[in-house]
Amino acid sequence: MNIIDELEWRDAINQQTDAEGLRKLTNEKSISVYCGVDPTGDSMHIGHLIPFMVLKRFQMAGHRPVILIGGATGTIGDPSGRQTERSLQTLEQVQANVDALTEQMKKLFITEGDNQIRLVNNYDWTKDIGVIEFLRDYGKNFSINTMLAKDVVASRLESGISFTEFSYQILQSLDYLHLYKNFDVQLQIGGSDQWGNITSGLDLIRKKEGADAKAFGLTIPLMLKADGTKFGKTAGGSIWLDPKKTTPYEFYQFWANTDDRDVVKYLKYFTFLSKEEIEELAHKVETEPHKREAQITLAEEMTRFVHGEEMLEQAKRITAALFSGDIKSLTADEIEQGFKEMPTYEAGPETKNIVDWLVDLGIEPSKRQAREDINNGAISMNGERISDVGHEVTADQAIGGRFIIIRKGKKNYSLVKMS
Repeated sequence: MNIIDELEWRDAINQQTDAEGLRKLTNEKSISVYCGVDPTGDSMHIGHLIPFMVLKRFQMAGHRPVILIGGATGTIGDPSGRQTERSLQTLEQVQANVDALTEQMKKLFITEGDNQIRLVNNYDWTKDIGVIEFLRDYGKNFSINTMLAKDVVASRLESGISFTEFSYQILQSLDYLHLYKNFDVQLQIGGSDQWGNITSGLDLIRKKEGADAKAFGLTIPLMLKADGTKFGKTAGGSIWLDPKKTTPYEFYQFWANTDDRDVVKYLKYFTFLSKEEIEELAHKVETEPHKREAQITLAEEMTRFVHGEEMLEQAKRITAALFSGDIKSLTADEIEQGFKEMPTYEAGPETKNIVDWLVDLGIEPSKRQAREDINNGAISMNGERISDVGHEVTADQAIGGRFIIIRKGKKNYSLVKMS
């Protein structure tokens, strides 16, 4: 299957500048394809993955991926998708973010062989361009009328846009020209909000390199959940690729909790499963939705892709332990992941009666209620039911010397940190 045919089947194409020309080119030879990300933070979130999943598919089809991490454009700020100006970062912070994103990209893409990933930074070719050179050699090729008509600018005219962010599309166009000339890049891909920037780059290439220059643009559809909300956002915020910001367990759970209405779309878009495998899972969503096999497969595929096999197995162990109540099978680090969002309390090392201990921490509102819950078998400690109101809580009961997990009823967990 041609890469364009595969992207169409996966519903991963929004707009193309020349669909037949790109299909013909990708049939004839391996091409260099670029996608960019600005280092506005020290980690990508899963929303950033959307265009890079397409870039990964190009790499797997034998094409050469070029990833641009915008050390220059990151100091300016892309106005796309925003109603307000971005806060400018220091050059030192931008560089730290560039380094962090570079390491994340290396984990996601093939780094050896003929089609290995190429990582570039647009700061390298823009830092020495003077203002006169910029205006004469590049600004002269852009019409203010055309720039104002671009959606990303037009949407900001009422609220206001600075000259800095207004000039962003010139810098991104300069990037495409540079990559076309120096790295034989013939295709830029991006989110749907990048269409104006991509077409500006193609215009600049043709003005500088001739009308017959073979360069193309492709954008990916805006991804919304079935309920109309933005993909990748939860009540707790963004789902990050950095395991320190979003643990592998939380990452796994995000995908495992996908709505039935969205799961087939995500399987097509975010996994490398075959058409036949996805169609089989789609059938199971229709006939056996209670088994959630499609969601589990999605969670496994994505956690393996981003965090690796070891972290996937850890996420599955935590999930299984929480489902079964077998808390003692977990390590202290796994408990820290699995109970990150649970109510948390701190207790000292002294030995204490279970009733007093629960009340003093605030897990139980009163001694009477604590005794009643213990007598009714509603209290478990580290997965074991406590039925004796005379039970003594000691520091050596803490898992890994750090945590005691209290479950009240079937689902109310509390994490107690032992000091």
